[in-house]
Order: sequence, then structure tokens, then C-alpha cells
Amino acid sequence: MIVVMSAVLSVPPADPARAATHFATRLSFEADVSDVHTDLEADVAGLVVVDSRSHEAWRQGHLPGAVHLPTTEIAARASALLPADAVVVTYCWGPGCNGATRAALEFARLGFQVKEMIGGYEYWVREGLPVRTADGLIVRPVDDLTAPAAGTACAC
Repeated sequence: MIVVMSAVLSVPPADPARAATHFATRLSFEADVSDVHTDLEADVAGLVVVDSRSHEAWRQGHLPGAVHLPTTEIAARASALLPADAVVVTYCWGPGCNGATRAALEFARLGFQVKEMIGGYEYWVREGLPVRTADGLIVRPVDDLTAPAAGTACAC
């Protein structure tokens, strides 16, 4: 008999109660692109989406309705720009960038409730969601590796 070692099971999974705590905790820190889009479209009160990228990146394109506040300016300007009771959602370039995490940390240090938008600007664009530029709103084709080609929500 051949014994096959499992890479997945080389560390046993957590018990269900610990797993539930872990995943609930992650969701308290993160929001995905689709959920942020849904809430922006619904004009959810008290939610402020913050683009923490550079001025050059902002001009290249940003989420409609986002506030531009580069990470280096958060400590000095956030309290004057945002309501103290706002729930802030930060984003930066994408999964390969921890700028949104750095921005979220700055907001948390200032006492704001905050979540990070996982996927960032990259996945917003790849999911075919609108981007504001100097020329107005643009929408790029959906990347079918990140969202259904029809452009509808994945319903996950």
C-alpha cells in the first residue's frame, strides 16, 4: 500500500468553532470589491471609501464616490475630511500592494472604524466596475478570471 502525504492536511484544520471565529474576524476587517460596489450604489449612510494611492494614481482612475487621501496625509487630514463616526473602507492598487493595509492602520490609530477592500483598484477594474477619470466614467471589459463574463455579481 502506498501512503500519500497530504500537503493540505500536513497541518490539521482548526476545529469548527475556532474556524468560525477566525473567518468572522477576517470579515470584520475586510470587504470585497463587489460588496463595496453594492454599498456605494445603494448610497449606504456612514460609509466612506478612501483611495490611499498617490495623486498620479488617482488621476489615472479611481472609484466613483471615493475620497482621495494618500496614506502619508491621513494622520494630518482625516479628522477634518471625514465624519468621526464614518466606517472607512480603504483601497490601494491591488493584492500585490499593502497600501490599503497601511492606510487602514492609520485610520484605526485615529479611532475610525475601518475595513480594507481586498483586491483593490485592480480587481475593481477587472470586475468591469466603473472608474472615474478626467474624461468621465469608463468601464473596461470584465476579466472572466475574476468575475462572471456577463458582469453580474458572483453571488458568493
